[in-house]
Order: sequence, then structure tokens, then C-alpha cells
Amino acid sequence: MINVRYYGNKPFQVAVIHGGPGAPGSVAAIARELSKNYGVLEPIQTKTSLEGQVLELYGVLMAFGDLPITLIGHSWGAWLAYIITARYPSLTNKLILVGSGPFEEKYVKSLKENRLSRLSSKENKEFQFITDELNSPETEENDKKIARLGELVSKTDNFKPIEIETEEHDRILAEGNTFQLVWDEASKLRKTGSLLEFGKQIKCPVVAIHGDYDPHPAEGITTPLENVIEDFRFYLIKKCGHSPWKEQYANNRFYKIIREEIDSIRYTAKL
Repeated sequence: MINVRYYGNKPFQVAVIHGGPGAPGSVAAIARELSKNYGVLEPIQTKTSLEGQVLELYGVLMAFGDLPITLIGHSWGAWLAYIITARYPSLTNKLILVGSGPFEEKYVKSLKENRLSRLSSKENKEFQFITDELNSPETEENDKKIARLGELVSKTDNFKPIEIETEEHDRILAEGNTFQLVWDEASKLRKTGSLLEFGKQIKCPVVAIHGDYDPHPAEGITTPLENVIEDFRFYLIKKCGHSPWKEQYANNRFYKIIREEIDSIRYTAKL
């Protein structure tokens, strides 16, 4: 499987990191839009372990990025970008977290309650059954279960979604066990507090962009990160779900913020 795609022209000063784990191609539309102004990398995570994904992403950025680079991570990709920025501080000049999951375990209950409140009783039971199955080491046919879970999450996570430009190659078929294997490791980092501790190693500015309808509670990002990151800013976008670039009322605001944040780094670098 390929592990990087290119948009625009060199130098590649921006990289957009997909979610999942195991949703390669999910941020292709962001990369394509930003390539109107910047050279953009879309790294594709192919490894089935957390450490494997960190090292793979590091290798791609070192080989093809114009360093230091601006990292934009969505959902799981926000965590992955956050971890690699902590591990290799000189790699990144700005970290932008989009629709990130909460950084402390105590906020997970609110996430689950928010999602279940937006489903019917039947969908509720199906949602919980699938998540329980995916947490079982004996589960088989993960691809079908993850696909159905994605359909349910799409209903709970979006406010007013729109059809956006897509290309046939945007979505890439991932290894079926990627979600289960990587997420098991990542969730343990949050439970133990190690995930938040990474933030103390981050030296660059960190920006979080979040929709007010995103079931991931905003306070699960703001409260923890404000206490560990010196230069942290937060944008809450109204009428917006988990994926701002797909939202009718939010996509223009989202791209305006992204471009302003990228340009502020580029301008500072020239001074």
C-alpha cells in the first residue's frame, strides 16, 4: 500500500493526517483544497501498531516534508500528530487538532452519552453490540462491523453534512484489524494519563478546531491541554459536527481558520 500522496507543488510545508485508526483517504478533500495555496502531503498510515504508525509517519515527513512542517490531524489523526510532535519537537512548527478525541478518560462517558442520545433505541443496541464485539480479541469480520459502525457514527457526529468533491482514489482499503489493534494501544495511553503527559514535550503552538455539535466534548480537549501546553488556542465552530470541512454551515469558517493559522507561521518564518 502507498503511504503518502502529494497535492500541489513543492515545498511540502503542510501535512494532513487521517483518522480512524484505519481510515486512509478520509482527509483527501482537505489536502486537495489546501493545495490551492500550499504544497500538501497526505501520509497514509499502513501499520497495525501505534509505534508502527508513529515511525511510519516520521519517516514520511522526514523524507518528503519541508521541515519544520505544519501538521493537521483529524480525529485519531489529531492524537497521532500530537504524539509525533511530542516525540520529535523539531519536526513541527504548528500542530492543528481537528475534531480531536478527549485527552482524559473522565470525558469518555460524555462522548458515549452524546452519541447514544442521537440514535434510535434499535440503533443504540446495535451500536453498543458492535463496539463490544470490536473490543473482543475473538471478533471476526471486522471490516463489515467497522463499516456499519461508521454509518452509525456518521449519523451521530454530523450536524448538516454536505456532499463534497471526491475522487475515485480518495478512499483506500485498510487492513481490517488496524482499528482494533491501534486503538487498543491508544486508549490505554489515555487511561493511564500518558497521552496527556506527551503534551509537556510539545514546544510549538497548538491549535484545536472543534464543532459545537461534535459528540467529543470540547472540554475534554480544552481543559487538559490548557494545563500542559504553553501556546494553546481553541476555536469552537457553531453548527458544526466532527468533520468541519463536510459541514454546510461550517466549512468556510474552517478553511479560513486553517489558512490563517498556516499563514501566520509562514509570515513569522520570513521575519
